[in-house]
Amino acid sequence: MQFTEQDQDQMLAQGVSLDQINQQIQHFVEGFPYLNVIKAATVGDGIIRIDEDELGTYLHRFDEAASTRDLVKFVPASGAATRMFKSLFAALDGKFDKATDEVFARLTDFAFYEDLKAAMAVKGADLDKAVTNNDRQTILRFLLTEDGLEYGNLPKGLLKFHRYPDGARTPVEEHLVEGAAYANSNGLVKIHFTVSPEHRDRFEELIHQEKADYEAWLGVTFEVSFSEQKKATDTISVNIDNSPFRNNDGSLLFRPAGHGALIENLNDIDADIVFIKNIDNVVPDEIKEPTVTYKKVIAAVLLDAQQQIARLQGLLESQSDDVSDGYLAEADELLRRTLFTLPPAGFESLSRSEKLAYYKQKLNRPVRVCGMVKNVGEPGGGPFWAKNQDGSVSLQVVESAQIDLANPQQKSIFDEATHFNPVDLVCGLKDREGKKYDLPTYRDPQTGFITAKSKDGKDLKAQELPGLWNGAMADWNTIFVEVPLITFNPVKTVNDLLRKEHQPE
Repeated sequence: MQFTEQDQDQMLAQGVSLDQINQQIQHFVEGFPYLNVIKAATVGDGIIRIDEDELGTYLHRFDEAASTRDLVKFVPASGAATRMFKSLFAALDGKFDKATDEVFARLTDFAFYEDLKAAMAVKGADLDKAVTNNDRQTILRFLLTEDGLEYGNLPKGLLKFHRYPDGARTPVEEHLVEGAAYANSNGLVKIHFTVSPEHRDRFEELIHQEKADYEAWLGVTFEVSFSEQKKATDTISVNIDNSPFRNNDGSLLFRPAGHGALIENLNDIDADIVFIKNIDNVVPDEIKEPTVTYKKVIAAVLLDAQQQIARLQGLLESQSDDVSDGYLAEADELLRRTLFTLPPAGFESLSRSEKLAYYKQKLNRPVRVCGMVKNVGEPGGGPFWAKNQDGSVSLQVVESAQIDLANPQQKSIFDEATHFNPVDLVCGLKDREGKKYDLPTYRDPQTGFITAKSKDGKDLKAQELPGLWNGAMADWNTIFVEVPLITFNPVKTVNDLLRKEHQPE
């Protein structure tokens, strides 16, 4: 592919190399290979179910360790709320549906109702009068556009989600409250939000305004930080014939590569344990308890796994190439039973030194424990046993786009999934000596998505990196734990805020 000197200057400014661009274009030409799923992970076969009478033991384990660990809560929060208001944008154009009717029938039930009323009053408009006159266009204009609250353009994290006697809360504030309950080490609560550059000021302003009040109420100190998706993770766009797409000024078009790019942001976090949760999956205080319980539980599972890994690594290192058969058998058992990793075909015929190298390599990786809820029809990555590039088989969070659904066998396996991952992860980012892993080296570069987009009326193809909890963590040691469905309450549409889980009593 031929690029001009100006193109190469633009790549340099973007922070990407010509080799990376050529690799991306090759993916456009050849596509990404499908993942080979072996079977769905189910309870008893890849998913751990913890009995209720054992929860106390896990909670005690985590609470004991929390004070000695550096904890961080990591919240991807850059997504705009545009899709959340899709039906209302259609209504703004005069296309009404049942979802829109529900919004207007229950307008007073939204936590942003008072703000909307105030925003209209500033411009000399009366919300009550508009409701009485069924003047939906005026109400929608003040709700969605810069004439009023501008909710149609803001990120979800800055919208009022839940109403309380002392005022309404945004998801950012709910994450502060929730984080204080489990990402708390000796009263210090670290929370990191990934945000879009155009909205960073508003996030920082919200924290500046509210942080002290929440610290006083909760008796903690918050250390809140922000980062933006790195320009170097953007991918080039191409025309339908796979030639580079050019803007009207002749420059190359780069687009954000999806949340998989956030592995770079996560890699910048210096912590022992990181809790990951989406910005819109928050609930009012009265039903936070199950979320807090199971966040601690899956963190305890992580701590136990790390302890077992560290012990065995020490044993394997102590004897070097003269390691005993007993230790090799222990390593095999730990990988199979605790870390759900099966060796490649022909493994038994390998030499002792080759087996030892395999065990050391598999043990010396970041660890993640993923909460899995029962599948009730919500979209999301599912838990599967999948074959890796080295022939081993391990647990992976897999999106439907990664599976060849035209293949009857693969489609049958996909349909057998009983659970999905609601973006509920606890991650161990350091090895047994406290050294940080370089996370991007554990991603699967052969995982990604090609999507159809358009710009300035012209069709183009865009490329997304593997999702943060899909291909971006493909080479991690992975454990799945069943968590209750009540811990998953995302707000994908504005109508979701009317569900009983988001309406405090």
